[in-house]
Amino acid sequence: MSIKKGEIYEGTVKEVIFPNKGIVEIQERPVIVKHTVKGQNVRFQINKVRKGKCEARLLEVLEKAPAEITPPCPHFGICGGCSWQNLPYEEQLKLKAEQVQKLLDEVCQNYIFEGIKPSPRQFAYRNKMEFSFGDEVKDGPLVLGMHKRGSFYDIVTVDQCQIVDSDFRQILSCVLKFSQAQGWTFYHKMRHEGYLRHLLVRKAARTEEILIDLVTSTEKTYESGFQEFVDALLALPLSGKITGILHTANDSLADIIQNDGTKILWGQDYFYEELLGLRFKITPFSFFQTNSLGAEVLYETARSYVGETKDKVIFDLYSGTGTIAQMLAPVAKKVVGVEIVEEAVEAAKTNAKLNGLENCEFLAGDVLKVVDMLEERPDLVVVDPPRDGMHPKALQKIAGSMGAERMVYISCKPTSLARDLVEMQGYGYRVERVCCVDMFPGTSHVETIALLTRETQKLKDLEIEF
Repeated sequence: MSIKKGEIYEGTVKEVIFPNKGIVEIQERPVIVKHTVKGQNVRFQINKVRKGKCEARLLEVLEKAPAEITPPCPHFGICGGCSWQNLPYEEQLKLKAEQVQKLLDEVCQNYIFEGIKPSPRQFAYRNKMEFSFGDEVKDGPLVLGMHKRGSFYDIVTVDQCQIVDSDFRQILSCVLKFSQAQGWTFYHKMRHEGYLRHLLVRKAARTEEILIDLVTSTEKTYESGFQEFVDALLALPLSGKITGILHTANDSLADIIQNDGTKILWGQDYFYEELLGLRFKITPFSFFQTNSLGAEVLYETARSYVGETKDKVIFDLYSGTGTIAQMLAPVAKKVVGVEIVEEAVEAAKTNAKLNGLENCEFLAGDVLKVVDMLEERPDLVVVDPPRDGMHPKALQKIAGSMGAERMVYISCKPTSLARDLVEMQGYGYRVERVCCVDMFPGTSHVETIALLTRETQKLKDLEIEF
């Protein structure tokens, strides 16, 4: 018998592969059922049948896994933000480490896998949230929160979300209640009409400074009501301190936060965060790790992998706002950061000046093009590329012709890392050590750091080929 689309089956989840794909065997064929846990007995419906591959939609958990617990968040399973709050934290860490090691074992040999380091906070760890306005059911009342699991349109109000602290929850509830009272409508993604789009909230873990940004279309203007909006937020009994309340226009047809112009309604358009003794100025759309305390663990681990840096030139590629570069600058001869987002580069320059670092240079541009313009050759390269990893041509230039003795690769997507490591080993690098850092408790995501060293003999052979 063949498996057909639409058919309903029951089975036990045998394993979970990255990121959250449960595997159930039916008729000796693996079926992927997302959002499941190893050991669960589940009912599911086949929704994709391809050559050698079947995918299904979870309908019901018939029997919980032995390790399963009651999730602490009431929105779990409805909200699409978290995948594993129904597992004890120790089990989450074990699962993530096993998934990463399995991926890397397939492409690397004789490397040391150093396991996973936990987040300092399991809950209330996020310093940034992008909440969406919408409705929970078609033509329902206005809600504000996160997308429902598996839905592009439906939004669920997450006023009891556990991965943020109470200040985020208070701000969300206040903005939703105010918007409902004003009769403001949400922006409809299909009709491209309406007003409210997103609420961006950022809060520093160390300084506890808060930035709030209401993102709307320009279909209407309600500036007469903004003073009341500001007053309502400032009256909240928050543990942190609001430094700025902003209004950003966004007329993009895509469901993204795009800055088409930002006005300051109150205060300023930035706040400060502190990491490992350094101070960072953060604007609404600056890239910054979403788990500040976890970022300290990540960067301390990366710094330990870097090793001796005295009198060495370091390239920090895909440098964002230059956080890693500034961590390394005090113990290096020079650090050069390259980042394609100009706003991030300007922020990096500002922060380097703020921290009194004079041996940092930040360049705006595509890594693929900028590396050709650099006259210096690095002793060490740190790469922290986007989720999809490095562009093949950029990888060829970085690994094939820069000649760095050591490379530290920081990745937020292990599958991209595994793919790139195959190529980098082909250019003469050997994977020495790998460590995971859990920056996203409750979710299926994990950061991974790999240390690579160049093998001299293979390097010489490759240089002849070039």
